[in-house]
Amino acid sequence: MVGLRFYGGVGEIGGNKILLEDGDTRVWLDFGKSFDSGEDYYTGYLAPRGIAGLKDFFEFDLLPKVEGLYAEEMLGETETKYRAPRFDGILITHAHGDHVGHLGFVDPKIPVYTGAGTKLFMEASDETSINRLGEHTYRTFRTGDKLKIGSLEIHPIHVDHSIPGAYGFIIHTSGGTIVYTGDLRVHGPKADMTEEFIEYAAESRPLVMISEGTRVTTEDRKQSLSEQQVYKGVVDACVKAGNKSRLMIYTHGPRDMDRLRTFYTAATVCGRKIVINPKTAHLLSKLVHDEHLDLPDPSVDDSIAVYYRRKKSGHYDESDYYKWERPFLDKMVTPAELKKSPNGYMVNIDFTGLTELIDICPEKGTPFIYSMSEHFAEDEVEGTVLRNWVNHFGLEYIQLHASGHISKGELSDALATVRPERVYPVHTEHPEMFKAMYRGSVPPEKGKTYTL
Repeated sequence: MVGLRFYGGVGEIGGNKILLEDGDTRVWLDFGKSFDSGEDYYTGYLAPRGIAGLKDFFEFDLLPKVEGLYAEEMLGETETKYRAPRFDGILITHAHGDHVGHLGFVDPKIPVYTGAGTKLFMEASDETSINRLGEHTYRTFRTGDKLKIGSLEIHPIHVDHSIPGAYGFIIHTSGGTIVYTGDLRVHGPKADMTEEFIEYAAESRPLVMISEGTRVTTEDRKQSLSEQQVYKGVVDACVKAGNKSRLMIYTHGPRDMDRLRTFYTAATVCGRKIVINPKTAHLLSKLVHDEHLDLPDPSVDDSIAVYYRRKKSGHYDESDYYKWERPFLDKMVTPAELKKSPNGYMVNIDFTGLTELIDICPEKGTPFIYSMSEHFAEDEVEGTVLRNWVNHFGLEYIQLHASGHISKGELSDALATVRPERVYPVHTEHPEMFKAMYRGSVPPEKGKTYTL
């Protein structure tokens, strides 16, 4: 018997955790952190205690109590006894937290299958973040590889998303073929990859398709911009700012390398240095080793500078910074330099770095380009606070964003092309809307098993 059980991504954006069982073979499709799960009990600095392992998560049913899944040290304060691993692997589509964020709880003896590029993102995250993904046995793949796990044969196919190295899976089981989209789009700079995935999915004649539906809503308010349109908007704003000798400020998703490349190219064309933060510089220093990504190297590229916040001593001493931050100190740019030559820079300021505006003191009318990805961009409290900072400094707020997710209309076309017998919608707040899009849609219930 082949069964699917959905432990996350049900009626919510993110948090994908899907268990696939084929006889004695048991694998997970992603193991992500939900954006909204637990919000009734935790908010801001009120968060599950790291020292308690899984205890706080089990208390409020934020993670499934499944035997043979979790690391022994994570179960120490719970009533759940440790069992030897009962799963054959975890398949990861891409490195966003809502698909990998809870890997840190998983038994390291369970192998993790992931794209080669995704592994680089995960390594960089573990080196720079307090929320570590833990030690695992990684088995990497690229498009064209075929993975054999027990009774399953898995074909990973690249897709375009707002992070490089994203994949969808075509999974051949003893009961039929399953297509899992992960997250994808068809309007991005590498739309051909998603189109190739859809073609392969259609050729496989799947019994089941597990599909994302982030933008399946009653009213999709996302800007329908392409990456090229975002680029044009950035250049136009840059030219306007240059005419008035003003600084350029921008913010975008920290792992959206297509967007970083857009700002990098625009800055170069406008004769400015792009200024990134140390975490982005560290990430780039990892990703440049993947020839498929074609990204600039911050260590040698003279058009890249790095903005360091003052820490500890307040005097930019080397000892003030983590070891992973120090390799780029010779690329440092300070508020004084930004104020001296504002039209020479395009600087990244993220939400937690808004306090740096006090030192930078940008001229009124300075453009602030907001280019964040879903789902964080919809946070009402954060959005209000951001607007308050923008208004306080008299910045010109410009929103330019190419969504990381497929639109409702484009998804409807993809379903019509693939023609699965059944569709299980995940990663959407409106799974019921799939029924009007595709006759074979079945909104899954959390924890319920569906057989092929």
